[in-house]
Amino acid sequence: MKSPAQRHYERVSAEQAAASAAPGGSLAGASVYELMLAKLASDRRRLKSIQSIERKIEVKRAELLPEYVDYVAGALAGGRGAQDDVLTTVMIWRVDAGDFAGALDIARYALAHRMTLPDQYDRPLATAKAEEFADAALAEIRKGATFDGAQLDEIAQLTASADMHDQVRAKLHKALGYIAEQGGDGKAALEHLCRALELDPRAGVKQDIARLEKAGNATGAVNTAAGRT
Repeated sequence: MKSPAQRHYERVSAEQAAASAAPGGSLAGASVYELMLAKLASDRRRLKSIQSIERKIEVKRAELLPEYVDYVAGALAGGRGAQDDVLTTVMIWRVDAGDFAGALDIARYALAHRMTLPDQYDRPLATAKAEEFADAALAEIRKGATFDGAQLDEIAQLTASADMHDQVRAKLHKALGYIAEQGGDGKAALEHLCRALELDPRAGVKQDIARLEKAGNATGAVNTAAGRT
């Protein structure tokens, strides 16, 4: 475990390195960044040696991610937009570990500065964030649980102007629709699900749309009748 002095030094060093790098440039050569890249490579090798996905997630959550907290805090505090593969990897890992608030902290910065993911992820950062959050929300909803709609809505807004496959954006609207329905907002739910169907005819929301439309018509009929009494 790092001492408070070590943690402070790591955070300050990360902040200084991020502040000195030009926007859109690279942190290559900065000692703290190079050290964290080396650690990242070592941690990736460790994860690759683990067969169980569940175990990988637990190792990320309990053992690896805490080691990056101070670097991330410093990099975000001093950052001017230089590409940072440590930050973007930690962002992905935080989603894997269920730390969506922590992932959003990095996503706001990374998306604002048009950062990219390391080569092994092979997809744009905005697409990855949209799909990961949507998949996580849908997984929770399938289990009968809830997901923070404000977080998902923020991801939708942060990635609104990004070019991505229609199917990915459809997932976002599908998840937002289900969350709106959980919150009792049938109108918003129907709007999101209809948009999901427009983007992807195979989104799997047709029955939900029909159910919501039927419920809306029934409510409208009841309200009309009540108004005549």
